[in-house]
Amino acid sequence: MTTKPGAKPRAIIFDWDNTLVDTWETIHEALVGTLERMGHQAWTLAETKSRVARSLRHSFPELFGPRWEEARQIYLDSYAAIHLERLTALPGAAAMLTTLHGAGYYLAVVSNKTGASLRKEAEHIGWDRYFRRLVGAGDARADKPDPAGFDVALAGSGIAPDRGVWYVGDTALDMQSAHQAGLTGVLLGEPHSNLVDLAKFPPDMRFPDCDAFVRHLGAM
Repeated sequence: MTTKPGAKPRAIIFDWDNTLVDTWETIHEALVGTLERMGHQAWTLAETKSRVARSLRHSFPELFGPRWEEARQIYLDSYAAIHLERLTALPGAAAMLTTLHGAGYYLAVVSNKTGASLRKEAEHIGWDRYFRRLVGAGDARADKPDPAGFDVALAGSGIAPDRGVWYVGDTALDMQSAHQAGLTGVLLGEPHSNLVDLAKFPPDMRFPDCDAFVRHLGAM
């Protein structure tokens, strides 16, 4: 069910992977190659979708122990070799961003994808013009769910990180991030988290797709 807030947002911050662009197959291929080279059993795509949300500097030490930096480089090299040619916008995302940008919303991205990869993808797909800030893993003192990335995303805007800022994502970690930063959490599309995790930080609003999200904002 969608909850109708009392006022339009002063800023809308998006997650990137699988909120605006479809990168699951690319992430999965790079991750499986990394797991195998590090002597681990490969994951299924379903396992990747359920387990990948945190940044590499948060998740890889748990996966690979003291060799996590070696694994991180293997993953980044594998991902960099294929990500741009496979980058695909999710249905309705381009039209949504065009509409929101044209309406004058302050738009930004906070992602757990490394900052360099995030900005390369935004430029490649032609979306960098929509966003005031593109904040990835490593760009702030800590990555999601820590609130630090949102401070960077709003820096210089005069907009405080409060409930008037909406954070739009697809995972329980995104909703946790919004909660910890004091933002309004918006779940867009099919959640890529199990219901138990999502119930810990339920979204304030939920929309099935980009078109529904835009229609809601237009009706406010």
